[in-house]
Amino acid sequence: MKIDLDILTEHDMGDDCPVCRTQDLVDAVLLPAAAAWEQRNGLPRLSLALHGAAGLLGALLEEGVRRDELERTLAELLDEIEQQILEDMTMGGPPQGTA
Repeated sequence: MKIDLDILTEHDMGDDCPVCRTQDLVDAVLLPAAAAWEQRNGLPRLSLALHGAAGLLGALLEEGVRRDELERTLAELLDEIEQQILEDMTMGGPPQGTA
């Protein structure tokens, strides 16, 4: 089965969007857990995130995704993330829960 990276990265920003829910899970659970583990073990900040992400990308390569396709998709995702960071800064920072 061929992995379609476009399907994995396109989303509608809705409440039922699996991509958005995955990002929420990473932000709410995985990053704080990794940060605690890093701090407890004297590891550099975000080292687990970087190596974990690289490992997941490696799994995509093992599944047959071409490196150039992966790099293109990653560049698009990073562009989207940078745009969101700029928007958050303009609005006074990232959302802080519900009001």
